Amino acid sequence: MADSEGRSRFVIGIDLGTTNCALAYADATADPARIRTFPVPQITRGGAVLDRPVLPSFLYLAPEGERPRGELPAYLRQPSIAGEFARDRGWEIPSRLVSSAKSWLCHGGVDRTAQILPWGAPDEVPHLSPVEASAAYLRHLRGAWDDKIARGDPALALDAQEIVLTVPASFDAVARDLTVRAAESAGLRVTLIEEPTAAFYAWLDASGDAWRDRVHVGDRVLVCDVGGGTTDFTLVAVGDDAGNLALERVAVGSHLLVGGDNMDLALAVAVRDRLAAEGRRLDAWQLRALWFAARAAKEAILSDPSRPSHEISILGRGRGVVAGTIATEIDRSLVERTILEGFFPHVGWDAVPGAPRRAGLQEVGLPYEADPAVTRHLAAFLREHRAVAGAVEPFAAPTAFLLNGGVFKAGALRDRLAETLDAWLGDTGLGSARRLEGTDLDLAVARGAAYYGLVRRGKGVRVRGGSARSYYIGVESAFPAVPGLAPPLKAVCLVPFGMEEGQEVEIPGQEFSLAIGRTAEFRFLSSSVRKDAPGDVVEDWEGEIEEVAPLETALEDAGTGGAGRSVRVRLRARLSEVGTLELSCVAPDGRRWKLEFNTRERERERAR
Repeated sequence: MADSEGRSRFVIGIDLGTTNCALAYADATADPARIRTFPVPQITRGGAVLDRPVLPSFLYLAPEGERPRGELPAYLRQPSIAGEFARDRGWEIPSRLVSSAKSWLCHGGVDRTAQILPWGAPDEVPHLSPVEASAAYLRHLRGAWDDKIARGDPALALDAQEIVLTVPASFDAVARDLTVRAAESAGLRVTLIEEPTAAFYAWLDASGDAWRDRVHVGDRVLVCDVGGGTTDFTLVAVGDDAGNLALERVAVGSHLLVGGDNMDLALAVAVRDRLAAEGRRLDAWQLRALWFAARAAKEAILSDPSRPSHEISILGRGRGVVAGTIATEIDRSLVERTILEGFFPHVGWDAVPGAPRRAGLQEVGLPYEADPAVTRHLAAFLREHRAVAGAVEPFAAPTAFLLNGGVFKAGALRDRLAETLDAWLGDTGLGSARRLEGTDLDLAVARGAAYYGLVRRGKGVRVRGGSARSYYIGVESAFPAVPGLAPPLKAVCLVPFGMEEGQEVEIPGQEFSLAIGRTAEFRFLSSSVRKDAPGDVVEDWEGEIEEVAPLETALEDAGTGGAGRSVRVRLRARLSEVGTLELSCVAPDGRRWKLEFNTRERERERAR
C-alpha cells in the first residue's frame, strides 16, 4: 500500500559496508514511523540458513562441489555465496574469497569495472569486478527482503521502495557513480547519503526530542567514523534559525583508506612474528588466511568485554592438512595494544601524518595510508577545516563528538579518542568535548539512512549539507608551447560545497570552445576544503584541490560540417537526486552534450 501521494510504503536504509552490510526500514505510512532493522537470512558455517543482524561483506566463489543445493530460495542458490559462510570458509581458502570490494570500488589506480577480485587469485578461480561484488551483496539483500516481506506482492518488493544507500563521505564522484551502477545492476534505484551524516541521523532518531537538550547553539559536533576500509571525519555545526536549533554539515574529510582492514593486518603481522619466533613460519597465502582470522578475533574480543582471548587456526599447506594446521590464540592485550598504539596514539593537535616512504617499484594493490594513525589524520583534518568551520582556535575544536564503526566497540578505543580530544582542547583553554551516545555501532548507518528517507518525506530533523565536496573542471591556460612543459591548469569551480541534490547551475560569464566529432576529455578535480562559488577560477590549486578521474565523451557531429569544428558552449552542472554529478555543454542554439564519467580507468600519471 502506497501513501496518499503514491509513494512507496517503506523507506529503506542500506549500509553497504566494507566488512558488513545492514538493512533498516520504516513503514512511512505509519504514525509514528518507527525504524526497524532487518535480520538477514544467510547460509552459516554449518550449512543452516539463519537470520543474522548483518550480512558480512564477503563472497565465497564456491567450486562445483560446495555450491548450495536443496530447497533454498533462489538468492541463496548462487555460486557466489555471500555472508557468514563466505567469511568463515574464505578464511580457510582465501584464494576464493572476495573481500574489501568497497575499498577497491574507490581505488582509481585500477579498472574498477574489470574482473580483478579476488586480487591475486589463480586464473582457474572465477573473478568479479568490485562493481559486480557490490551488486551481489545488494542482490542478496533484495532476495531476502522479497522472500520475507514482499512474499509475492510487487508493491512491497524492495525494488518498489524508496532506498537510501550509504557511501563514505570521502567517496569521489566516480566511486559514487559506480555505487549507483552496482545498485542498478541489482535492480535497485537509490539515493546516496554519506555514512557519517547517516550515523548522526541515527543519533537524532535514538535521542528523540531530547536531542535539543544535548546540543546547543554554537556547538561543533565531530563525527568520527572508522569503518572496515575507510576513516571518515565530518563536522556538524549547531546554529540558530529563527529561534530554533538548526544543523548543518560544514566540513568533510579527505579519502582515508585506513580502517579495520589495516588493524586486522597489523594483528596478523604481530601473530606471524610471534609464530616465527617459535619456529612456525607462514607462507603468503597462510598470512592472508591469518589476516582474515585476525579480523574474527578482533571482532569477537571487541564485541565481548568479558572475553580474554580468541583461538584461531590456519590450515597447513603440505600433504597432511590436519597435521599441518597451525593453532594459536590472540588475546585482548595484543588487540588493544596493537590498535591503541598503532592507530590511536597520543599526539598533539599539531601532529602531521607521516609522509609515505615509496620504493621505486611497488606491488599493485589497495593504496592504504602510509601512516595508520587515525589521531594524526584527525588532527590534520581539524586544522585544515579551521576556516570553513568558522573556528577561531588554531583548529576546528569540536565541543561534542559521535563515534561510529565496530572498532569503537572497545571501550579502550573510545576512551583513547576522548582523552586525545580533551588534551587538544585543554591546550587551547577549552573544556572537555561531550560524548554523544545511544546508537548501535554496527547498525547506526543503516538506521540513519532510513531516517533520512523519512526526512525526505517531511518527517524528522534535516541536517543541511548537500554536496560533500566542491567540484572543478581543469582548463588549460593560453600558454606558449615550451618543450617538456605542460600548460598550467586552472581549476574552474562547477559545484560548490553544500549544493543541494536536484539543483543545476550554469557557470556564469564564461564560454568554452568545444571540439565536435572526436572524443573530448575533461580533467576533473575536487576539494573537501575550499568553498568556492560556481565560476571561480583557482590558479594555484595544488594542496587544496586534487585531481581525480577524467570525464570523457565521444561528441557526435551535430550538423556542424564535420569533425574538428568547434562550438561555443557554456557549462551546466547538476547534482542529481541520487547525489552524483552530471555535467553538460550547452550551445547558444540549445544543443546539449552530456559529459559521462570515464569509469574504465587506466593507470595514469600526471606531471605536477
